[in-house]
Amino acid sequence: MTERGLASRREADEWIAAGYVRVDGKPVELGQRARPDVVIEIDPRARQVQAARVTVLLHKPIGYVSGQAEDGYAPAASLVLPANRWREDGSGIEFQRGHLRSLAPAGRLDIDSTGLLVLTQDGRIAKLLIGDEHRVEKEYLVRVRHLKPGPLPAHELERLRHGLVLDGVTLKPARVSWANEDQLRFVLREGRKRQIRRMCELVGLEVLGLKRVRIGSVVLGALPPGQWRYLGPMERFA
Repeated sequence: MTERGLASRREADEWIAAGYVRVDGKPVELGQRARPDVVIEIDPRARQVQAARVTVLLHKPIGYVSGQAEDGYAPAASLVLPANRWREDGSGIEFQRGHLRSLAPAGRLDIDSTGLLVLTQDGRIAKLLIGDEHRVEKEYLVRVRHLKPGPLPAHELERLRHGLVLDGVTLKPARVSWANEDQLRFVLREGRKRQIRRMCELVGLEVLGLKRVRIGSVVLGALPPGQWRYLGPMERFA
């Protein structure tokens, strides 16, 4: 099915398990081999299931990890419960327990960072946000303290925008500006591990707080910490 472009590997497995796939008119099982000349039929309900896949926008608090539980810290996905759904969610999507199945983070936020985290069942959205061929803008507000006397020199701010090297690789240009006297605004199109914190260290800044406020065209807005909402039908990251 994947070779014929009918579905991704994960979609094919899910459709077969649900009984939506027939080969030469007969139901098939996971792992079953088929000849190149067989006729593969897909129940229209499979496409409806694909269209019904949800994406969740979560305001991740400090102290939660983006992915699997580690070192005693709970995963951010554990917050996606009816009790934590934002009362102002205007998506019109009715919560179903099936929405929690295969809900995976599309990108990450460090345990000591907060802000917008995307969790999705849709492989197309995951590919858009974390695939190598796409780099959707991500915007952060970063509260900092200069470790040397006086303000950050202009040339060091310019280095944050372009010229720094991490892990032997020159970083892509970034948009960096002062949001107020102790807070920088970063707009990036890449996401190396703890990138902003490491960038700041290289120019003598200590990061006191980091919050992601936008991914592509989708903003965190007034979504409270620890609460979530669905991505609306008309919302797009790019």
